[in-house]
Formats: sequence, C-alpha cells, structure tokens
Amino acid sequence: MNERARADGFVPFFRQYTKTWQHAVATAALTAFGTLTFINRLFAVVAISVYLLTPAVLYVLSSSSGREQSESNRRSSGADAESTEPDRERNPEPAGESDSPVESSDTEVTRESESSQEPEESQGPESPPAWTTATVPCEETLHDAAVADGTAYAVGSEGSVLADNGDGWSAVLSDGPGAQSNALRGVDAVEGGGVWVAGDSGAVGRLDPESGRHVDLSAPNDDTNNLAGVAVAGTPDDETVLLIDGSGRVRRGRYREGETAWEEPVTPGSGSSLASIALQDASVGYACDTNQCVFETDDGGRTFAQSGLGGADGTLTDVAADDDGCAVSDDSGVVHRYDGERWTPERPGEDALWALALDETLWLAAGDGGTVYERAADATDWERTPTPATASLRGVALGRERAIAVGAEGTVVERPRSETR
Repeated sequence: MNERARADGFVPFFRQYTKTWQHAVATAALTAFGTLTFINRLFAVVAISVYLLTPAVLYVLSSSSGREQSESNRRSSGADAESTEPDRERNPEPAGESDSPVESSDTEVTRESESSQEPEESQGPESPPAWTTATVPCEETLHDAAVADGTAYAVGSEGSVLADNGDGWSAVLSDGPGAQSNALRGVDAVEGGGVWVAGDSGAVGRLDPESGRHVDLSAPNDDTNNLAGVAVAGTPDDETVLLIDGSGRVRRGRYREGETAWEEPVTPGSGSSLASIALQDASVGYACDTNQCVFETDDGGRTFAQSGLGGADGTLTDVAADDDGCAVSDDSGVVHRYDGERWTPERPGEDALWALALDETLWLAAGDGGTVYERAADATDWERTPTPATASLRGVALGRERAIAVGAEGTVVERPRSETR
C-alpha cells in the first residue's frame, strides 16, 4: 500500500485501496452476501460490514506500522548522530569551515603532492619515437635518402631532389641536375660539404647547401651508363665520390676547390650489376652486387677485394658501413653483418628488405609494405616498428637528430632520434 496515501489521510488511502486485491475480495464478499438477502435480510448487514470494515482495519494496521517505522528511523538517526559526535568533539572544526585558510592550504599541498606523484607512478620504459608521414611536393618513387647537417634529402624517379631542413619538404631540383628528368637512384652527403646525386643516363650533380646552387656533372668522362648509386666521404674541401653502374663498375672522383676529377672505372667482380656502395671514410668502403658478392676497398675506391658473401638466399639490395664493418640486406628479408672477419646472418622479419642505415648506436632496415626494423648497434635483436607507410620503402637514412625512410608514391616517413636508442 502506498505509504504517502496513508500518511495523507483515509480518503487518499481508500483511493489506493480500491486498486488492491483486498478491495476485490471485499467486493466479491459484498456481492455474495448480497445475493443471500432473499433468504434473510440480515445478510445485507453482513455484506455491508465486510465491505466497510476491511479498508478500516487495513488503514489502522498500516498507520501502526508506519509509526513503528518512523520510530525506528528516528532511533537509527539518533545513533548515527551519537556515533559522529565524539569525532566532532575530538576534531572541532574552526569557524568558517571550508573558508578556513589553514584547510585551504592543506588541501592545496595535498593536491600538489598527488600531482607530483602521478608522473612517478606512470613512469615506465620509454617508447620509441613514432614514425610520421611527411608531406612532399611530388608523387614519384623516391629511391634513396641522406641526412647531413640536420637536413634530409631524397631523390626520385623523375629527377626530383627534395630537401627538408626542419621547415618542411621542398623541391631543390624538379628535373635533375641536367634538367633532363632522368631518374635519380642515389644521394649522399658530406657533413659541412656537398650533396651528391646520381642516376640514369650518367646523371650526376653536386648541390651546395650553403648557397643553394648546384653543378651539373653528368656523363663523367663522357660515360652515360645508368648509375645505380653514389657514396661520398671526406671533408668539405676534399670530397671522395664513388659511382656504381649496372655493368658492375665503380668510378672514383675527387672534388677539390670547386673542381671534380674523374678516374677510369674499375670492375670489382664478374661484371654483375652493382646494387649499392657505401663509404666508411675517405679510404674504407664496401660495395655489393646482385651475385651475392661484397667487395671492400681501403684506398678510396681505386681497388677492391672480395670479402664475401656466399650462401645468401636472396639477392643483395643495399650495403651500409660503420666504424666496425658493414652490413648488407637482401630481398629474402635477411641482414648479413660483417665484423671484418666473419659474416653473421640476422632475420628481422619475412618482408623483403631494400635499404639499410647504421651508425654507432642504431641500425635501421626498411622494405616492403612500409616495413621498418630497428635494433641497437650493440644488440642482435631486431624490433619491427610501425609506420604509417604502406608503400615499399626504398631508402633509409640516419642523422644525429632524425631518421627518415622514403619509397614508392612519394612516401616519406620520419621520426626524431631517441636518446635511449
């Protein structure tokens, strides 16, 4: 029965009562006894009494129950008040309660303490910096990348040379050093010096980052063979340049005081197409061909000796060098590491690998499907790091503050260097 109707009086109570089963029973009794009046008229008295007494009795009973519940609630409230009274006596609140300067100060100190503890509680192993997509002014396939003096470079299949010094990517050249739109396959740079590019039909050029100008040095010694890559090392006023071509040859050049002198090419191996070349310094360097051979030079590219590889399942795609030796990648997803005496294969994953970059702290390998693998230089375990790229990555480069990878459809992904990597 509705307690509020009982509390408001008999009439509201009776209205609620007419909706109950008790009322239905009383009405049935009234009808039943009423039909018996033909026997004796006293049944009418019984019928009326049953119908009227039922709600009266229920009202009296519910009122009594309500009073008992109120008394119980009152006693309970009194007990709660008594239980809190000793606390108030032991810890009297100053006048003004929440306006008290003391309480406000304590609250502020507590909040500051909690705030200062939150970072410490959430601290954990530092995550590698995320790769992000860069916006570039072209959609051609980008074949190679380099980073020098904080500026990143990339070269493409329609002769584009792109650069980013931190303010966004722009086209330094849109159609190659000779304005012939020949595909450019390689780019490398000397810290504080020039940026060299090379590609199809003997395309060669040197860019001066300081002045923004470039020199077209295409067809060295009238050679228009397609060039597959370039490596440079040295100092800004004395740069050693090595070019490789599809006939398995290496051509050495030397840039000094604004002039470039080219030597006749040498063929390190059997004439199989050279895939990549890298210089550790102006003297030591490595080249790899498509016949599973790696060649080493210690005289700046004048002569080469075979140092491996043998036994590779895939075709070699790129070579990179550091102070301890070199590494080559292949299209079966293996990186072969060379320490100057022996070769050690490492498999970062199952994806074909097209590009390598390494320095004293970090190694990178990039390949199909936007894949990038990373490992610390002093470790052997590779970690696949997610990138937003889906296109095949063809070039990768490491600088002091950034790493970049480039590939098909004008793809450029980049990330800052982590201090812990």
